[in-house]
Amino acid sequence: MADLIGLSTQIVDSGRADQPVNRTTGELSEIAPGLAMVESFSHVVTWDSGDGLVCFDTSHYNTGQQVVDSIRTWSSSPFAALVYTHGHADHVGGSAAFAANSAALGHNAPRVIGHKNVQRRFDRYRYTDSWNRLINARQFGGIRGDLDGIMNDLRPAAGGARPTRFIPDETLDTTDVVDKFASMKFGDTTVEFHHGRGETDDHLWSWFPEQKWVATGDFVIWNFPNAGNPQKVQRWPLEWAHALRAISAKEPELLLPAHGLPIAGKERIARVLDEIAGALEYLVKNVVEMMNAGETLDTIVHAVRVPEATLGKPYLRPLYDEPEFVVRNIWRQFGGWWDGAPSRLKPAPDAHLAHEIATLAGGAEVLISRAKDLADAGELRLACHLVDFAGWAAPDDPDIHTARAEIYEMRRQQEASLMSKGIFKSAVRESESVVKAALGER
Repeated sequence: MADLIGLSTQIVDSGRADQPVNRTTGELSEIAPGLAMVESFSHVVTWDSGDGLVCFDTSHYNTGQQVVDSIRTWSSSPFAALVYTHGHADHVGGSAAFAANSAALGHNAPRVIGHKNVQRRFDRYRYTDSWNRLINARQFGGIRGDLDGIMNDLRPAAGGARPTRFIPDETLDTTDVVDKFASMKFGDTTVEFHHGRGETDDHLWSWFPEQKWVATGDFVIWNFPNAGNPQKVQRWPLEWAHALRAISAKEPELLLPAHGLPIAGKERIARVLDEIAGALEYLVKNVVEMMNAGETLDTIVHAVRVPEATLGKPYLRPLYDEPEFVVRNIWRQFGGWWDGAPSRLKPAPDAHLAHEIATLAGGAEVLISRAKDLADAGELRLACHLVDFAGWAAPDDPDIHTARAEIYEMRRQQEASLMSKGIFKSAVRESESVVKAALGER
């Protein structure tokens, strides 16, 4: 077993992440007596309640069995309950493996607990199945999002019956509950389930009042908060900060995230939560102030920056999402989709605009030539605009698309966040497919 608490203490206290913090080893580590974590994609926190195992999340469809096998090296007790911190595929996809293990051992099927909005999320996943496959493949840099098994279990059975493997059979609606949480007893222990919006609208964080433990799900991910994902539905940065403040107010002594390392110590946890919440509040405050002053999205995106010292924190590095994307999500939440440029309210098709620009410049080749000069000078943002115009103006030209692929590969290598790298790599593959098609015709 790894000493995860020792590792996180060293990293938080030193302020240096000199080794991986988001580990996916599939290995189980005991965090406290009766409490363990399997590091996976995402983690599964497992608690022995004295009346069966309560598991917070189930990891992904592809890793659920590995997680179950790891848990079974630690305990043979029945799975009493599966608690969904939220309904993302990497948190609920492994549920079938837990159900299968229960059946194989002759145990009762575990209760499945989640917020009421989990069901609505699953309904949306069914409705936008193909779209989700496409964006997950792009986001993860060419690794096709394997949703087949998950979506099969979400599709209605014959006769319209509801699927059972991933649907919470105990849904919590905290909006009408005093202080917006619900309590349940497992054995002799009470657990509080608190709802908060952040990365999702179906998120629960779980509080153990007696032990001072908190299972935070994705409210803490050891990266800059995933509050701006450019391909996904609305995130709520300010509400995310509010949830972190509410967690901190409980004064937890052990924090159990769904990604990254567990953190121990009341003061240490408070500092981490405060810094994450503060980064989100800083962005919201600055964006909304500029919106109130009548600034356009273009101005705001290029003006609002999180201090580099903040982004250097081991749990705030922009290696997955990044602040620039969060700025756009804040605009979308408070200001709608129009960016403030009149021509983009009802714009011409990209291809038509690109053709006009290429004609004015003297051809798509001129745009590409200038893009190469800009890229060599380190002006990759400008260069990418020009290669897109060139590619749209000459959609079947292999020379144009060879250059476009090269420049987007340069751009990808300059980026830190997985989301930027994935989207820019998709542009590379897009142009490479044009080149291959053209060469195949010769």
